[in-house]
Amino acid sequence: MSTNDRLIIFDTTLRDGEQSPGASMTKDEKLHIAKSLERMRVDVIEAGFPIASPGDFESVRAVAAAIKDSIVCGLARALDRDIDRAGEALKVANSSRIHTFIATSPIHMERKLRLQPDQVVEQAIAAVQRARNYTDNVEFSPEDAGRSEFEFLCRIIEKVIDAGATTINIPDTVGYNIPQQFGQLVGNLIENVPNADKAVFSVHCHNDLGLAVANSLAAVMQGARQVECTINGLGERAGNASLEEVVMTVRTRQDVFGCDTGLDTTQIVPASRLVSTVTGFPVQPNKAIVGANAFAHESGIHQDGVLKARETYEIMRAEDVGWTANRIVLGKHSGRNAFRTRLEELGVEFKSDEELNRTFSLFKDLADKKHEIFDEDLFALVAGDENRLDEKYKLVSLRVCSDSSKVPDADLVLSINGAEQQANAGGGGPVDAAFQAIEEIAHSGTKLQLYSVSSITSGTDAQGEVTVRLEKDGRIVNGHGADTDIVIASAKAYLNALNKMDQSMNRQHPQYSQV
Repeated sequence: MSTNDRLIIFDTTLRDGEQSPGASMTKDEKLHIAKSLERMRVDVIEAGFPIASPGDFESVRAVAAAIKDSIVCGLARALDRDIDRAGEALKVANSSRIHTFIATSPIHMERKLRLQPDQVVEQAIAAVQRARNYTDNVEFSPEDAGRSEFEFLCRIIEKVIDAGATTINIPDTVGYNIPQQFGQLVGNLIENVPNADKAVFSVHCHNDLGLAVANSLAAVMQGARQVECTINGLGERAGNASLEEVVMTVRTRQDVFGCDTGLDTTQIVPASRLVSTVTGFPVQPNKAIVGANAFAHESGIHQDGVLKARETYEIMRAEDVGWTANRIVLGKHSGRNAFRTRLEELGVEFKSDEELNRTFSLFKDLADKKHEIFDEDLFALVAGDENRLDEKYKLVSLRVCSDSSKVPDADLVLSINGAEQQANAGGGGPVDAAFQAIEEIAHSGTKLQLYSVSSITSGTDAQGEVTVRLEKDGRIVNGHGADTDIVIASAKAYLNALNKMDQSMNRQHPQYSQV
C-alpha cells in the first residue's frame, strides 16, 4: 500500500488503557500484551508514560527491549524532564517514537496551564526540538484539540512541523465532538496548515458520548492516516476508540474507505481475551467483533439465512478476527506436542521447556476434573501460570463449610516464603470466609475494590474465572484465578493479587501519580 492507502494503527492499551481506574498492569503483563500486539502487526505501541513512576519507566524500557517489529512509543508532556525520561526509556528500542503534548484549548491554557497562547507555542516547539535529540520519529498532540480555536491550532501545528514533528495527532480529549464536526476539523487542518504534507495526521478520540469510533472514522474519511485506539476500547472514563471496530470497519467497507491497515486480524480475539483477563474488565457479550454474541444467531429467520448463505446475515467471517470453533479434547494421557501445537495456533508461545512442562501439568490436573477442554480453558491456564510470579503466598489447602443454618467458615493452609501457616475464619459466605482466613495470616492492609466471577465455558463442570482487585496506598492490582471450584478460584485470585502487590511496591497506578 502507498502512504495514502495505509492506515497506521497506534495502540495505546498499555498507556491510556491502563489509565482506566483499576486496570493496572505489571511489567510482565505489559510485555505479554505488547507481544500480542506485535503478533497482530500493530504499527505503533504506546508502552506508557515513563515520567509517571519508576515502575512505568521500567515497563516502557522492557517493552522497548522486547519488541522488534513495531514502533515503541513513550508519552511525554512538553517538559524537558518528561522528554529526557522518555528518551532514556526508549534508548534500547529497535524503532522508537516520542509522543509529546500540551493543551491548546482556551479553558485548558487558562485554568490548567496558566499560560498565554504564545508561551504554549514556544513550549511546544522546544519540546519537539528536544525530542528530536532522541529520535527522528516525533509525534505532537494539541491536547483538547476538539475544543481549541481553529486559527490557534493551525498556528501551533505549523510551528511544530517546522520544528521536526512527523505525526500530528488531533485528540478529542474529552469526547465532546460529533462525527461530522470532528471530520471537518481534521480535513480543514490538513487543507489550511501550509506544511501539512510533511506530517501524518492522526486522531485520538474518547468515548464519553459513545462516538469515539465514529469520530475516528470520520477523520479518516477526511485524510487522517493514523488512528489511536485500544483493545476492547479500554481507556479512562468511557474509554477510547476500539481497535477492533476501527480496523474491521475500514477492512469491511473498502467501498467507502480509501485505505486499509496491515494488521493480522486473526489475532484480534486472542488479544481481546488477554487484555480482558489481565485488566479484569470483561467484554460484554454484545460487543462488536469480540463479544461472545458477535457472530451468534438465535432468530430462526437469521439461522435459516446463514445456513443457506453466510453472507445473508454476516458481513465478515468470524475466523478472520480470530474466532474458532475448534476445541481440544485431551486427557491426562495426551502428549505435550498436541498441547503445545494448539496453544501455538492460539498465539501462545512458551519461553522455555520448563514453562511448557509447568503449564502442561496444570492442563493434566484440569483434565482430571473436566471431560472437555476448550480453547477458553487453555487461555485461562496460561494466564494463571503467567500470574504466578515469584510467589510469596501459595495456597496449600482450603476447606470451606457452607451450611444454610450456620455461618460459613474456612480452614486454610498457606505457604509464605516456604513456611506453612494455618488459619480459620468465618464470613458472610464461603468466599468471604476464605478471604477472611487469608487475611488472618497475611494482614495485608489492602482494600477489596472488585470481586468478579465469570464462567469460562458452558456446563456445570465449567471453570469459574475470578478477578480480584485490591488497592493499598495508591497502588492497584488485579488478581486472577480459575478453577472448577469457584471458592478455590477465588482464593487463587486473592493470593495472586497479594503477590502482585508485594511485587509492585514502587509503582503507583497512573490515576494516583502526581507528575
